[in-house]
Amino acid sequence: MAKPMRYFGFIQMFLSILVLPFGFLIWGIAAIPGIWMFQEASIISDDLTRLVVQGGAIGIGLLAWCILDLLILGIFGLILRPKSDSAQAPTQSWLTIRWAFMSLFHRLASPSLQWMIPSFVGNTYYSMMGMKIGKGAQLVSPNMNDAYMIEVGSKTVIGGNAAINGHLFERNGIHLAKVKIGSNCVIGAGSFIGPGCVIGDGAVIATRAVLPKFTIIPPGEIWGGIPAKRIRSATSEESE
Repeated sequence: MAKPMRYFGFIQMFLSILVLPFGFLIWGIAAIPGIWMFQEASIISDDLTRLVVQGGAIGIGLLAWCILDLLILGIFGLILRPKSDSAQAPTQSWLTIRWAFMSLFHRLASPSLQWMIPSFVGNTYYSMMGMKIGKGAQLVSPNMNDAYMIEVGSKTVIGGNAAINGHLFERNGIHLAKVKIGSNCVIGAGSFIGPGCVIGDGAVIATRAVLPKFTIIPPGEIWGGIPAKRIRSATSEESE
């Protein structure tokens, strides 16, 4: 097993000092179009017209902020995202630092993302962060926390506030494991899917169900509960 990184605590502290203002700087840069539109509206002489145009500028500026925020963070995701299907390293390692950066990018994107889903803008952000998305998939959750470790098949629906994690920490360190969701699946609202899970085509995960790590669900089955158990098999559904 690899040894923990030397001086990890110092490196973590140093990078944290750099990253905190960097995150707020991204938000500020994304706000530039909205600020410009508001300033342009402020030169209108008629009071009522100016208020109407300023209100519109704020609204359109917020939309522009959301899109630019996701675009900028997606670009950083393209550069830094891990490329392998699985990885493991001690907690005090460069892999943990890389994961932490990707997690920070996603947290910075979350305020924008919740307004951009489901839409091609949200899907574009997730794709830039490394998620493989099938044609016609509907992603209604901002909580796909390790997008570069997630595959979603065509016409699958990820319900509101469903959470998918491609990572976990155990005694021997950080683990990254691919989550694979097939086509025509339904992932219920508020459910949780742990790393390494494989969900077959046409399967359904009930609302608020919890899938522990490395759970394998055959095609067409319905699972629910905490932890999730099989409610109905594909064969029994066909017999009905």
